[in-house]
Amino acid sequence: MSGLDKMKSRILGEAEQSAQEILAKAQADAEAAVTAAEGRARAEAEKIREKAGRDAGEYAKRAASSSDMRRKQAFLAARQDVISAVLEKAYDAVLAMEEEEYFGLLEKLLEKYVLPEQGEICFSRKDLERMPEGFAGRIRTIAAEKGGSLTVSRDPRGIDGGFLLVYGGIEENCTIKAVFRAKREELSDRINRLLFG
Repeated sequence: MSGLDKMKSRILGEAEQSAQEILAKAQADAEAAVTAAEGRARAEAEKIREKAGRDAGEYAKRAASSSDMRRKQAFLAARQDVISAVLEKAYDAVLAMEEEEYFGLLEKLLEKYVLPEQGEICFSRKDLERMPEGFAGRIRTIAAEKGGSLTVSRDPRGIDGGFLLVYGGIEENCTIKAVFRAKREELSDRINRLLFG
């Protein structure tokens, strides 16, 4: 082998050794990069798993809270339905009272709402037809005790029960329906306490 061949052989040997070292280092670097990437991927996967767990827990809480809220709303709606039904039955019971009791109630309403003025009181056709004898006189007496006067209108009004007071063209609605409507909240509270304590 000539000197040139030896030199060439030595350079090739060094190049091959250098290439193997570079390959070994590149392979080691690649393995380290893969190992690091796997570690980061595992850590990221764990973070995602933890977040998913937290999110699922929060979703479950919200779902439970929403379900609880719907249950409470349904309960309150049912409660209001019961109260409304009781009020409706009470209203119907007032309209179905015996004459003496019913007109006694109307007297109490009149004592509460009559004004110390000259006016007119209007009833439904049913109440005009069943009005007890002497009730018109009782109306005049109650009005006079308050410093006013009332005449009973013979023209029936389209009301269920109770009466309308008319003073100078202005009507005061004293129908049973209007009284119930005005007292609805108070009556609802009382019924709520009685039924649901």
